[in-house]
Amino acid sequence: MADKDLYKACAVEVKRQIWQDNQALFGDEVSPLLKQYILEKENALFSCDLSVLHNFFSPSPKMRRQGEVVQKLTQMIGKNVKLYDMVLQFLRTLFLRTRNVHYCTLRAELLMSLHDLDISEICTVDPCHKFTWCLDACIRERFVDNKRARELQGFLDGVKKGQEQVLGDLSMILCDPFAINTLALSTIRHLQELVGQDMLPRESPDLLLLLRMLSLGQGAWDMIDSQIFKEPKMEVDLITKFLPLLMSFVVDDYTFTVDQKLPSEEKGPAPYPTTIPETFPKFLLEHRIACEIGLYYVLHITKQRNKNAFLRLLPALVETFNDLAFGDIFLHLLTGNLTLLADEFAQEEFCTSLFDSFFLPTCSRKENVHRHVLRLLLHLHHKVAPAKLESLQKSLEPTKQSGEAVKELYNQLNEKLELRKPSPVQAAETPSMDLPLPTVPTPASL
Repeated sequence: MADKDLYKACAVEVKRQIWQDNQALFGDEVSPLLKQYILEKENALFSCDLSVLHNFFSPSPKMRRQGEVVQKLTQMIGKNVKLYDMVLQFLRTLFLRTRNVHYCTLRAELLMSLHDLDISEICTVDPCHKFTWCLDACIRERFVDNKRARELQGFLDGVKKGQEQVLGDLSMILCDPFAINTLALSTIRHLQELVGQDMLPRESPDLLLLLRMLSLGQGAWDMIDSQIFKEPKMEVDLITKFLPLLMSFVVDDYTFTVDQKLPSEEKGPAPYPTTIPETFPKFLLEHRIACEIGLYYVLHITKQRNKNAFLRLLPALVETFNDLAFGDIFLHLLTGNLTLLADEFAQEEFCTSLFDSFFLPTCSRKENVHRHVLRLLLHLHHKVAPAKLESLQKSLEPTKQSGEAVKELYNQLNEKLELRKPSPVQAAETPSMDLPLPTVPTPASL
């Protein structure tokens, strides 16, 4: 340890012996890897590719575990339980300090990476192993099916008195954005099925379990911070008021679609409902779980290209719990899904609702929103009406305080728009008097 060169030359097996009795040194080795991991996740959320098919959640869990950081940490830990515990302690501490949920993803990925290698010395002593393994299969399928739901419920119900501390770890596993994404998508699917079955949310045990896991995941930070290890109480209003409200939106969509197909009488088909009950925005502002599910419902209707429903619910997203609607994960998914509504960007009403009422008021106070709007426009600027595009260009101009990333994106957008402008020289030329030749289609344009 005293000789830096000798330490560097040591094999990892020898280093493990040194690290396990020297937490600070091990911390120095692990710290740059954790920074790199967080940076990679954040870069993925701001990637220039906007797509519904390839987004942050596209890579399978197994593929994610092949990432450089997870592989390096797995190799550093080997079969050493003490080192594994140290890494988990680092992750808990950093999660508490920063509230950054990507540390929760790494917690699950690391355990599953050791699982892939059959390192039973660690897997058998981590009380979260079987739960994480089962949840991992759900994340792979992007859905919690009934059989796995029962298994997950068994693990939660099986937490014995005196072992409640394991809830802190389980909540961290459930706070992983990949887990939340799977639970929220499954919740939306369940609500649609309930509409078809004429059932209420409170009558579905599967739905109640999804909500229980969502609230455990969303409560992770508070639980680890307070060290009070008990499951958060389920809000009754969420089940008896908020979810039925969401189901009524689904019903509105069904009835509107049917209405459009009916032979129109004198008065014409009924217009799409534009108002929303005032309890809806109130729920999004005051209840964390309601807000998460509400945002996923908005993503769902955008993915279905349902412009009417999107414009109806968008105003409710201006003020949400902890500004969740302006978080990077939601905006990453929303901008990707909006590519499906590309043709709507030519409409003044659509752009006013999306940019003037939703995005622009927040750009000045949240740099990440500014970045996401520029990402969206880089992708869809050719669909926006020229006058609107010009005013957006002015509104989105970076200030002195703007970071490099915003300036870089803005310059890219400017370059693209310059290329689209017709060259003034050609426009000024006098039209030639020659008769035009008939154009012959080239194979490319056939």
